[in-house]
Amino acid sequence: MRTPLERIRLGAFLLAMVLVGSVIGYHFLDPDTHWLDDLYMVVITVSSVGFTERPDTTWQFQLFTIGVIVFGMSAAVYTIGGFLQLITVGEIDRVLGVRKMAQGIQRLDQHVIICGFGRMGRRLASELGRERRSFVVVENRPEAAEDASRDGHLVQLGDAREEDVLRAAGVERCRVLVTALPVDADNVFITLTGRNLNPGAMIIARGEHPSTTQKLRQAGANRVVMPTAIGAQRMATMITRPSTGEFLELVADDRVMDVELDELTVTAGSPLLERSVDEIVADWPHTMLIVAVKMAGGKMVFRPEPDYRLAAGDTVILMGQSEDVARFVAAGGQ
Repeated sequence: MRTPLERIRLGAFLLAMVLVGSVIGYHFLDPDTHWLDDLYMVVITVSSVGFTERPDTTWQFQLFTIGVIVFGMSAAVYTIGGFLQLITVGEIDRVLGVRKMAQGIQRLDQHVIICGFGRMGRRLASELGRERRSFVVVENRPEAAEDASRDGHLVQLGDAREEDVLRAAGVERCRVLVTALPVDADNVFITLTGRNLNPGAMIIARGEHPSTTQKLRQAGANRVVMPTAIGAQRMATMITRPSTGEFLELVADDRVMDVELDELTVTAGSPLLERSVDEIVADWPHTMLIVAVKMAGGKMVFRPEPDYRLAAGDTVILMGQSEDVARFVAAGGQ
């Protein structure tokens, strides 16, 4: 079966051949006419607009005109059918794509929702995709949503400030809700809505003005990220402690330096339970360090004592070569 574009190309070729052949045929039947008159005769015949026959037409002329009508109209209908098929198939693909996208979102659980696919949302989606984390992008601008879809991301088209849109993105099942819109008022509203719909989710909100930080926390945000402040702080570090700033940049991008930061939470059945920091490090390559431990109560301990024994609910923060850290996390510390 030919594709719509193949039908259009073939139909246009056949129509052109009919037109050229008909002009030559009319001129052959009546050599006294001008070529333009022959072309005019072909156009009004194929287009079916009607015309007054030339005087003293012969039966050969009439039979040829019937042939022009039949073949010309057939080629034209075939070409138009290709255009209609192209439109119909495109619409069906769009509908099926939306349905497939909705089904993919419905299957998500404990996922991340990114509200906004601007500069920050786009970079965040790229990083989460690289880490193979499940997430869905919520975007109300059709062109930005199309960009996210082309990048291979699940997309929910709509205004993230609307409850129905967040529900469609699976906010009640999500683990993290990120609101990365450039307007603070929108981020406050989305944070408030998200917290009402999922009291247990972690909400990370973007803030542009320092005065908004408290409002976002009051609305339910667990973390507030201020890109301007973070950027200024990084620049200051590069100025005052350039080597430290360079090291932090290298650690942040494990594609440049084979160093990775990761974390592992100690559960009730974890092999790390009740083991000391010294014992854990001794069983693994010297390239891996336990940088900190976040205790179950929320206290963060930097460089815990070697004899500190991990308890259920503690989170171990690791640093080391990417392969070692990945194997440690995948094995659950065994």
